[in-house]
Amino acid sequence: MPAPTLQALVTALADAHRHGTPLRSADWADTVGNEADAYAVQEGVAAALGWRLDRWKSGGASPQGPFSHSPVNPLADGRLLGVEAEVALRVGRDVTPAEALGPLSDVIDAMCIAVELVASRWTEGLDAPALLRMADHQSNAGLWLGPWQPWRALDWARLPWRLSLAGAPVLVRQGGHSLGDPAGVLPAWLRHATRDGRTVKAGTVVTTGAWGGLHAADAPQGSLQIDGLGTFSFGR
Repeated sequence: MPAPTLQALVTALADAHRHGTPLRSADWADTVGNEADAYAVQEGVAAALGWRLDRWKSGGASPQGPFSHSPVNPLADGRLLGVEAEVALRVGRDVTPAEALGPLSDVIDAMCIAVELVASRWTEGLDAPALLRMADHQSNAGLWLGPWQPWRALDWARLPWRLSLAGAPVLVRQGGHSLGDPAGVLPAWLRHATRDGRTVKAGTVVTTGAWGGLHAADAPQGSLQIDGLGTFSFGR
């Protein structure tokens, strides 16, 4: 039998969001053949669910990449696998496709502590194939944002931070962002977000990758403190 179509996967993932019933990756293994397919599914699901595309996640394994990007669910949903400690940035002006190729020093106007919620619409969770996880908005289940404050460079590599999760030992770390600087995602993310001729609007938010990886939590409640950014208490 031929592999299901990308549109069929869009419909199935949108239904998984709505009803909480996960999909078996084996049923869709041959549907997403490359990153372009995965990004097409992301956009299709976001459109089906009515997302405004004003919140994104972006990250890279190193300053040289590779990078990956995804719209972010505006509402927290799904049975959570855990949370990630992050820093989110806010775009201060409209950015056109042409401007995304140029200097970006004045694009960001604010930053805040962020907590990304991680879940999966695949029964295998984070063990599902990489392209299927990418198609599933990189396992995003929502984003909680702390108070905004003006953007400024900090000593990111040595920045102390502290994560307290209910029922877990307090985690105290220093640095740990894969790029060494959260703003390192901007060139690749803005090229991606404007690739179809779209303009990234002022006020759009991008969260920039995990500090210290995934922290397991099925009902996250706690606080994240980052030196220079304050403390953000979160929970549901």
